[in-house]
Amino acid sequence: MPLKALLQRWQWTTLLAIAAFAVLYSLDTGLKAATGFGTVDLQSAQTSADYNQIFSAWIARQHSATAGFSLGFDFLFIFLYVNAFYYSAIVAREAFANKGLARRAANYVAFVPLAGALADSVENALEFSMMIHGANDNLARLAFVATNVKIVCFTVGLVLLVAALAGFFKLRAPKKAETD
Repeated sequence: MPLKALLQRWQWTTLLAIAAFAVLYSLDTGLKAATGFGTVDLQSAQTSADYNQIFSAWIARQHSATAGFSLGFDFLFIFLYVNAFYYSAIVAREAFANKGLARRAANYVAFVPLAGALADSVENALEFSMMIHGANDNLARLAFVATNVKIVCFTVGLVLLVAALAGFFKLRAPKKAETD
């Protein structure tokens, strides 16, 4: 892929992921202000009692609709952030890993956000399933494990994003030969 196209894809996916995050944040803060619990609070739930406490706070139709929409909209956010983080890894690789082991390692690290996206999808599916069909401790534990995997992979993605930001400026800077 040409460098210009890579940088454009990275910029667009990052901006769209930030916009999707802003929508989720807005929905979640409104839900938390109205009920005492937001969808982010599901990430710290470890037992069926924790989930039932949160779900019972959302019993009103408008709150359960907001929570359900947020969980569904999160799937769009997953798609956007995994692409932004993947392109971040590729931009960082192009900027800082010229050849050899560093380049191969950068290729492998680019797939860490994909593992996080899969874990996030499992987490959301389990949470939605418990919201519709009732929570149980086994599903609660599985969702908690998926959340922790997601958080680790998401953190790696954020590090890649910071590296890509530095790499973006390095790649956009004129080459020494061009300035002479």
